[in-house]
This record gives sequence, structure tokens and C-alpha cells, in this order.
Amino acid sequence: MTDTHTATGTGWRAWQDSWDRQQEWYMPDREERFRIMLDMVEACVGAEPRVLDLACGTGSITARLLARFPNATSTGVDLDPALLTIARGTFEGDDRVTFVETDLKDPGWPARLPYGVYDAVLTATALHWLRTEPLEALYGQVAGLVRHGGVFMNADHMIDDTTPRINVAESALRRSRMDRAMREGALDWAEWWQLAAQDPLLAAPTARRFEIYGDHADGEMPSAAWHARVLRAKGFAEARPVWCSPADTLLLALK
Repeated sequence: MTDTHTATGTGWRAWQDSWDRQQEWYMPDREERFRIMLDMVEACVGAEPRVLDLACGTGSITARLLARFPNATSTGVDLDPALLTIARGTFEGDDRVTFVETDLKDPGWPARLPYGVYDAVLTATALHWLRTEPLEALYGQVAGLVRHGGVFMNADHMIDDTTPRINVAESALRRSRMDRAMREGALDWAEWWQLAAQDPLLAAPTARRFEIYGDHADGEMPSAAWHARVLRAKGFAEARPVWCSPADTLLLALK
């Protein structure tokens, strides 16, 4: 993959696809949650939204947003220098897309955005890296960025501790399927990062991202009910799941 980086962005798209496949090893229904997310964007704010792609990573949400809504605009925000390198390479020359490298734990991060208000703020499989206290603070900031009638959606791991036997059964089946996929050649998270570290264009930003984050998340995975309750307390009028799998939830909050 390292010799395919060209001015056309072919190499960056290959990395983008590789990231998607690695994520699908953990979440085979990943595309379904993105589809429902964009359905609800269209339902609530229309087909030409101004979107904040929160903790955007390689820009997976932005790619699907623009493919479905060509007149949309997206601001991608993240701190990960390696994933942002892939995102910037993928969308280079597309004036619908802006990327901002910033720490969501920094109280001043919203001031770095190109817009003060958005139709939709979208995020997926990212905010579980935060513990509940900084996540509550972040939700308050997000509420200030969403226009009246706009939406915030978070698709992530949301664990219901009131159903431990269901959780164990689901986890065992998911792990069995993941093990089978790995025997068939799927890459896990650690193996994907090992490959990134070997790419001359990603080696340095990959080293920086591990200096920032370490090897593992230090976050928490509260229930969907917790997310909905906090979002309402922070200024959203309504909040509830609009899609779920046995392990994950897409939660929508309407301003």
C-alpha cells in the first residue's frame, strides 16, 4: 500500500477502505447505522445540511454524507494526527470539507470551528474514549453548536448494565464471529496500526497518535438512557435511540 500514494489520492482511498474493513470486523452492521443516521439527517434538517463530523477519524461519516448529499458541507474535528492525515489526503481539493485538529477535552475547541452553528453534529464509535464527566461537558458544548431544530447523533457502544445475562450471551456470539473472520484474514485494530506505522507517510503521525492516546481507551460506555438523559439536561428538547443492535445504539437528540 505504501507505493500507491499519488496525486490522485488513490493511496489515501486505499487506507480509507482498509480502515472501514477493520472497523467492520468489530461492527458488521456499521453501514446500517450510517444509513439510518443519514436518513434521520434528511428527515430532520433536509438534504443540504451543514454537518460537524465530531471525532471524525478518517472521515467515514463525511464520505457517506457527501455521497448521499452532494450539496452538504462537513467540518471534521479530531485530535488523531494519523487518521486526520488519511482524511485530509482523501478529501484534498474538496471545498465542501474542512478539517480541524483539536482536543475535544479543551474547553475552547468550538472557537476553532469555521462555523458557529450546524444543522447536524454526527459521531460514531468515538466518544466511548471519554469518561462520563468530560462527555457531559462535551454534550453541553455540542448543544450550543446545534441550531434550533437541528440534531445530534451518536452511534456508539452503549452498555445496559441491567441486562448482564443478555450482555454476556451477545458478547460471546460476537467474539465467536470475530474470531472466525480473523481466521479468514480480517485485521484487528492493533494489526491495522502496525501496518500504518510501516507506511512512510503515516509512520510519524502514527507515532504521535500513540503518544497522545496510548494503547487503549480510558473511557466509559454508559447506557443509551444515560446519554438521552444528559443530552436533555444540556439543552436538547428530545432524545432517544433511533437504531440499535444487540451491542450498539444510534441515539438522536433534537434541539
